[in-house]
Amino acid sequence: MPRLSLLLAAALLVALLPLPAVACGAQTDCAVEGGVYRLVMPEAEAPVPALFFLHGWGASPEGTLRGRADLRVTLSARGYALILPEGIPRAGRTQRDWAVRDDGRHPRDDLAFFDAVLQDAASRGVDRERVLLGGFSRGGSMVWYVACERPDLFAAYAPVAGAFWYPIPTGCTAPGEEGLALFHTHGWDDRVVPLEGRLIGGGRLTQGDAFESLAILRRTLGCTARLPDEAWTDGPRWRRDWTSCSAGRISLSLHPGGHIVPAGWTSRMLDWFETAPEAAPSR
Repeated sequence: MPRLSLLLAAALLVALLPLPAVACGAQTDCAVEGGVYRLVMPEAEAPVPALFFLHGWGASPEGTLRGRADLRVTLSARGYALILPEGIPRAGRTQRDWAVRDDGRHPRDDLAFFDAVLQDAASRGVDRERVLLGGFSRGGSMVWYVACERPDLFAAYAPVAGAFWYPIPTGCTAPGEEGLALFHTHGWDDRVVPLEGRLIGGGRLTQGDAFESLAILRRTLGCTARLPDEAWTDGPRWRRDWTSCSAGRISLSLHPGGHIVPAGWTSRMLDWFETAPEAAPSR
């Protein structure tokens, strides 16, 4: 083969090879279609499981890394990556937000963005099949909508201090064969996003009732009993678990504090994620 043909063939082969991922991490944005995210990888052999965590309204991945050192330390110690996507403002706003279904228009398809982040993170050593979606406040509400609309997008769901907003969904998409697992955490004294919800913006918007959100999910997952299968206490916290549902399991964890991610949440959430429901303590 002539030398020119060999060079052309080699160039074509190089062009067809997948491009290496551009370096990014905790201090540098990883860019995907629709936005950016931060990635903190543990010192563990890839592929590793991960927590995909949505910040609250107006917050950021950088702020989460600064203010939630326990989140990063606990995840790394247990061999988990931390994925921190960045919300974007709605029209006329500066605060980063998520596409929560509250009758307001959001400039981005967040579900497509999450999909792009998951694919990119998988190319960097994250196990795509073992990613848990968590979030706080407005981010916690977005977790509920992802679980409702795309139940098979993540391995499990762990919202904190957030629920559906009005108009409340009339129903959710049924999960696939693997079912859906959701661990909801809320403060008993939360006055920002109360368990019962509240009117905000002069009554223009209404936060949903967490118990109503749980009822919708119970119907979706075929939880025939309203009463939980287990109701127990863990120190100052209360737990209620629905584990006999035909299409998944639900846990409600209440703590005595306010609008916070309570201390120890990361460890308790990972224990729940990794443990079969039969292992829950009895009353």
